[in-house]
Amino acid sequence: MNKFHQVTTQLEQALGGVHYEELDISDEVKEQVELVLSQFQRAKGRVDTPDAELREDLLSLYRKSNDPAIDPAVLRKLVKKLQLTGLYDLTQESCALHDMVTATGEDPEERIEKMSLVLRKIKGFVLTETPEIDSSSREKSSTCSGQASIEATHKAPVIPDDFRCPISLELMKDPVIVSSGQTYERSSIEKWLEAGHSTCPKTQQVLTSNVVTPNYVLRSLIAQWCEMNGVESPKRPGSSPNKSTSACTPAEHSTIENLLRKLTSGSPEDRLSATGEIRLLAKRNADNRVAIAEAGAIPLLVDLLSTPDSRIQEHAVTALLNLSICEDNKRSIVTSGAVPGIVHVLKKGSMEARENAAAALFSLSVIDENKVIIGTFGAIPPLVTLLSDGTQRGKKDAATALFNLCIYQGNKGKAVRAGVVVTLMGLLMEPQGGMIDEALAILAILSSHPEGKTTIGAAGAVPVLVNVITNGSPRNKENAAAVLVHLCSGDQHHLVDVQELGIMGPLVDLVQNGTERGRRKATQLLERINRYAEQQKQAQTEPEAPIHNQLSQSPPSSTDVLEC
Repeated sequence: MNKFHQVTTQLEQALGGVHYEELDISDEVKEQVELVLSQFQRAKGRVDTPDAELREDLLSLYRKSNDPAIDPAVLRKLVKKLQLTGLYDLTQESCALHDMVTATGEDPEERIEKMSLVLRKIKGFVLTETPEIDSSSREKSSTCSGQASIEATHKAPVIPDDFRCPISLELMKDPVIVSSGQTYERSSIEKWLEAGHSTCPKTQQVLTSNVVTPNYVLRSLIAQWCEMNGVESPKRPGSSPNKSTSACTPAEHSTIENLLRKLTSGSPEDRLSATGEIRLLAKRNADNRVAIAEAGAIPLLVDLLSTPDSRIQEHAVTALLNLSICEDNKRSIVTSGAVPGIVHVLKKGSMEARENAAAALFSLSVIDENKVIIGTFGAIPPLVTLLSDGTQRGKKDAATALFNLCIYQGNKGKAVRAGVVVTLMGLLMEPQGGMIDEALAILAILSSHPEGKTTIGAAGAVPVLVNVITNGSPRNKENAAAVLVHLCSGDQHHLVDVQELGIMGPLVDLVQNGTERGRRKATQLLERINRYAEQQKQAQTEPEAPIHNQLSQSPPSSTDVLEC
């Protein structure tokens, strides 16, 4: 761990010392470097520092294991730092020691005997300090591997493993799902997260969010099992005050739970009917959307995105689209790993499924952090494809999703490289003109990116944009002007082109009668045209330098060339 920490520190220092903002690299690369640097900084901050005091206290107790007089203050510190405050924790330590004894061939070494004495002292101190723990609790907590429990001697029903919390190993009262898809008892996972852990205890997968979702299906199954086996159903603690709840009736909750059981059924017909009904319920009202998410439907629907049955796939992606209308559900859908599945549907699904997948990505991308995730999982190329060959509705859905995603700078280059500029230019020149608004809005965003600016200029956009400023709607005029402002920045060829195409009159009109943004962009463009005209006039009036002076001038440096 120390070696890894040293390497992390060296990498963080090396990256931190590079003035990459002075290098001729794209904004996307700069953002990637910043992201990596911030990850190294977080990793450096998470490393635990050695606890010398803990080590000394533990060694002192280890060396004096046969000494009956041990300082209670030392024991109190050890109990707290080693988190051995309860009988369950102490039992786990006892089981670990039992396994060590077994590994030595039932011949415990001296160090294991000493460790056992240390553990007994700590256990005795805990029981003394916590008198409310009764003897029955102690007996129940004393079971190690290879020993029979008290419950087993009375032939109590064995609790199914799926009903036990992986952390506490107790029957769950309030099961909740974390972003890795695993289920835990709410109180146990909340303590785990509050302790600063950022991974799933069972899978060690990094949790993308601390949000937990109630698992109503499992809670219902646990209640049924308790009733069938004569076990008192566990009382669920009060709901968290921050948790959103629905106003659905118990009967409606029961309907939703039955549908979720069908989702996990082996019958394709059951899954098809269940996804179709959930799709309609989620469309109907906000209470249904909350209740369906609370019941744990999102991970189940995500699993169905990869099903070979196109009908189930279409229902599943549409249900997720409808659920995403609820703001609280947007993060839950992404943290449940839905984005790769939605992208898969966008590539391979039926036309209606592709349209709804694009609409779902648009809805999810309202949250800024989701824009990065969606772009990372390769959603942009299939969105560009849908923008090109989809139905009118599909093109609209793809355009709105692309617009939202390209607000994030890192996605702009991906969209340009996916060929979106050529597609947008085609939409601008369609006879019916049904996508002009969307095409110009996306071009206005992409023109601020170096790759976007170059590609738009090379696609012959200038005449089309001048025509829009002359004849388009107020909103389209402002977007066309915004694109030309970027294209004409530092490019005299485009400045010459727009003047030759007669843009001055329409620009003056836009300054006087356009929208606020349109007036601002038209003013900027006029200023650049006038500044260029002044420079040209000055160049024509300046006397030509003598030829011997021209020959004596040094050749331009690389810096001069770059500045040009």
